[in-house]
Amino acid sequence: MTAPTEHRVRDLRADRRALRAEQARVGWWRRIVRARIDLAVASAARPEALGIEDVPFSTAFDAPAFTDLDGALDGIDRPGEMARLEQLRSLDERLAHYARGVDDALVRTTDDLIERLAHSPATTVAVLHEPFSRS
Repeated sequence: MTAPTEHRVRDLRADRRALRAEQARVGWWRRIVRARIDLAVASAARPEALGIEDVPFSTAFDAPAFTDLDGALDGIDRPGEMARLEQLRSLDERLAHYARGVDDALVRTTDDLIERLAHSPATTVAVLHEPFSRS
């Protein structure tokens, strides 16, 4: 029969793995939402062309033409994007709140795992070499 400490260590390891994966997923979604926010802002207030000032570096750094850069914003529904800006910012705030919760849960789970391992290292050493799964 497996000792309760071993079960708990396995559970904590599986929890940490799931939380790290969730942390990566929420980070990816936040980058997507922030990119949409950036596109919405850029569609309303287009950036200026590059190289319009006397820049203090060599012209070997040929700036792309403004038309090429501006083309990156083609196809963006300007009024639609601006209308969604508040919704996107709200979504980013909710994602940030969720990310903080996932981060906190990961820290608590890691602390629990460390405490469990420190409490009974001899019982749990073998568990560390087993694959991640709940038993």
